[in-house]
Amino acid sequence: MQRKAYVFGVAALLVATVTLAGCTGSDGGEEPPDSKQDGSGTTASAAEPGRYRTLPEPCGAVERGTLDSLLPGLKQVTDAEQREKAYAGAPTVTYDTDRKVGCRWTAEAASATDRLWVDFERVTSYENAVSDDSRASQLYATKEGVADLPVPVPSESVSPTTTPSTDESGASDEATGGAADDTAGDPSGGADDSADGGDGGSPAPTDDPSATSSSTPSPSETPAALQPRTLDDLGDEAFLDDALSASRQRTVTVVFRTSNVIVTIRYDEQPTSTTDVPSSEDMQKKVRELAGRLDDTLNE
Repeated sequence: MQRKAYVFGVAALLVATVTLAGCTGSDGGEEPPDSKQDGSGTTASAAEPGRYRTLPEPCGAVERGTLDSLLPGLKQVTDAEQREKAYAGAPTVTYDTDRKVGCRWTAEAASATDRLWVDFERVTSYENAVSDDSRASQLYATKEGVADLPVPVPSESVSPTTTPSTDESGASDEATGGAADDTAGDPSGGADDSADGGDGGSPAPTDDPSATSSSTPSPSETPAALQPRTLDDLGDEAFLDDALSASRQRTVTVVFRTSNVIVTIRYDEQPTSTTDVPSSEDMQKKVRELAGRLDDTLNE
């Protein structure tokens, strides 16, 4: 009788153990899905991070010789301490130097006051599916959209040295109604060239004072080749803006993106004389050269 009671107790214990295991086990013995996996059961991989983890020191990013070219008034500061302070620049206010830094310089000369701003912004994406580069490209596109660049002008103009206004037969002169000897050395190319684009898009001069504003370039106009535009030889993508205010202050801005860093350069010149107009070509050349050096620095 004691042996039967023992066997019955062991059997009851086995039944209870199997029942408990059935209540606590997962369905079909499979492990619960990982919360980091997508619907296909595979782990979602993070997008590739950007190339840059830090930013350069902005006030030290522009060489002294470049500052002399952009801001000639720096060398005219007589006080040595003030001159060194002007060369050092002033850092722009920022709350996170790992993400955004900048510097500005100002110099007054006898002929004009020049100002230069340089800003670096490192972009980081907080979405696993969006890389840092892609997020930076989106931000750059927003900046380009705000600039509202004009539609590019087709490069159909012909230089004065190759213009077909004359040939050995002089046949092309029939279209303009002028003689070859009368128009070959005239940049206007005759009254009709402004419509035909034969002189590179520059309007023809006229003797009518009432038509001067619409027929001849005013100081506020920028030649077609120097109009605001995108640049294909700087960084991953870039654009240039050029604006002249009513007070004759010209502002040239270049923005370019290299991987996940966006660089903005702004260069202002305000002439002392109200009759002077800053050279668009000269200012653009200086800013583009600086942009190229900064791009090279980032890629070192």
